[in-house]
Amino acid sequence: MTQPIPNPSGQSLTPSSDERTWAVLGHLAAIVAAVISVGWLSFVGPLLIWAVYKDRSAFVRKAAADSFNFNLAVWAAIIAGWIMLFTVILIPVAIIVWIVAVVAALWFHIRAAMAAGRGESFRYPWSIPVLH
Repeated sequence: MTQPIPNPSGQSLTPSSDERTWAVLGHLAAIVAAVISVGWLSFVGPLLIWAVYKDRSAFVRKAAADSFNFNLAVWAAIIAGWIMLFTVILIPVAIIVWIVAVVAALWFHIRAAMAAGRGESFRYPWSIPVLH
């Protein structure tokens, strides 16, 4: 799941300490924003970091974009859970979907942040590709 960032010449680039820090924040910002907003604004942190660093650092841009795109998939699962909740008969399934979405979000964001701290790219298992 983790891999070094290749540059156009095919050689591996090592991101600077500052880039690694911002990439870690790009992954963890989703968790922080989710806690502050009770889950509703988990996409804002990665989106802000992507907007600030999209032209400065390819490493940070990719980390923030991947985090944002993964959050869209988590949001889709949570919304599907809400739809299931309103069908009444699917309430147990909705609860399971919510638990899986939240645990997966925490697990993969933390793993991605750890990879970014090592200067590696992390590939989330699923995402809705909006930002690049």
